Amino acid sequence: MSFWVFCFRIKQWDSGMILQFSLVLGDILIIPLAPFRISYLSLGNKWPFGQFLCQLEAFLHSIHVYSSTYFLTLICIHRYFVIVRYNSKSLWKKKSFLRKLCLFFWLILFVQGLPFFFLLKTSVIDGSAKCLNIHQSELSSVYFFYNIVLVVISFLLPFAISLTCGALLGAAIAKAAKKSSRGKKMKSKSLQMITVSLVMFAICFGPLHICRTVGVIVKYYGMSCELLHQVEIAYYVSWVFTMANTCLDPLIYVFANDKFKRSFADSFCKRWGTK
Repeated sequence: MSFWVFCFRIKQWDSGMILQFSLVLGDILIIPLAPFRISYLSLGNKWPFGQFLCQLEAFLHSIHVYSSTYFLTLICIHRYFVIVRYNSKSLWKKKSFLRKLCLFFWLILFVQGLPFFFLLKTSVIDGSAKCLNIHQSELSSVYFFYNIVLVVISFLLPFAISLTCGALLGAAIAKAAKKSSRGKKMKSKSLQMITVSLVMFAICFGPLHICRTVGVIVKYYGMSCELLHQVEIAYYVSWVFTMANTCLDPLIYVFANDKFKRSFADSFCKRWGTK
């Protein structure tokens, strides 16, 4: 629905919409794979679709997760420069720069996802093929160190940057208390948007990275199978929270983009014949 609104209901995009649309694309990537994941979990964690589709799912899931962390962070940075430092000149206000920036991060996402494609193959455990589990036996040491790098660079660092932008924006709102009500309202909406971003980091992406890291540590150091099984259950539960980010992303568009809010409302009213 968000994709449709951006493509067919909004005629003129501002600079922030370029980043928001990249976030939409990251969400769309995971939709075609949802039936495979649902089938996998419904069959009791048995993967009947072959090794290639398992690797493809690992690859696209990586792009989905980290496109969210990267573009949420870029949206927070953009809002800081547009709302707080509105009088200063900045590349963050130029569409041409943001287009190139998005292309650069999409390239990073593609390259970053390739190791998942080659590392996370199907594993046969107790006679059943499993996909995207933490029982990976092949190249477990490589996966261990690669996971640590991703946690630091692709999760903790973006989270810290978004948190910093939120703190700076909160300070700006405090200073704007005595100024125009319109300026204060714009900053308040931006703070709400960044708050939603931080909540998504904590709820949607935090559990996944924690469970995956604990799992690869348990596997790498050869700890008990019972502990590994318990961590695996928590890992699959964390997937539910991760997928919830696709439902929360539209809140970002509403808080950050009045055009999206109006276009969405107009489309809804026309669809149901209301005013």
